[in-house]
Amino acid sequence: MAQLILALDTPTADEALRLVDRIGGGADFYKVGLELYTRAGPSVVDALHTRKKRVFLDLKLHDIPNTVAGAVAAASDLGVDLLTLHAAGGRAMLEAARQARRGRLALLGVTVLTSLSAEDLGVVWGRVVTGLTTEVVRLATTVKDAGLAGVVSAPAEVASLRARFGSDFLLVAPGIRLPESERGDQKRVATPGEAVRSGADYLVVGRAVTAAPDPLRALDAVHADMARG
Repeated sequence: MAQLILALDTPTADEALRLVDRIGGGADFYKVGLELYTRAGPSVVDALHTRKKRVFLDLKLHDIPNTVAGAVAAASDLGVDLLTLHAAGGRAMLEAARQARRGRLALLGVTVLTSLSAEDLGVVWGRVVTGLTTEVVRLATTVKDAGLAGVVSAPAEVASLRARFGSDFLLVAPGIRLPESERGDQKRVATPGEAVRSGADYLVVGRAVTAAPDPLRALDAVHADMARG
């Protein structure tokens, strides 16, 4: 059954931890992204562990293999559960990351950001991109061949990835919005139920809950929509 990861996209650790304490037992898995980690560092991860929460460290590492390997080793020492790397970093970088991981840490390759359209990606690649699913599957194949645990992709590509790679490959879907939520800067989004039906293992939910007037009520709505999926 798909699990929920709540994204702590807040500028300070104090705000993030106040939200965690308010949510209480409603969520036990939290994403720490670039802004929060850059401001607060490992201390916010330690604070979440003190509260018996699991941590998805979403840093999207992309550098030379030796540097990424060192970062992966550091994340292993922090005791986080999930860590992201850009699949576009290449096979050597991904393999170096796999060799450096220790303990329970699972590594995820980020395929194509949910903020990108096919036209946007074509500009990045310098060629015409006719379909994002083809590009996502191609990047995910590199991740799989390098021995990583899974990938992050928009919900629209999850069903194709599940069909291609089977049940033993973790699929994490960001860009989750309730039907009434704004899309924000993300172009490829889905409801919780749609992502569950597609076969996602984890749904990453952020502003639909954290920016809601009543986060607890919004979280209940997410769980309900997941159940319908």
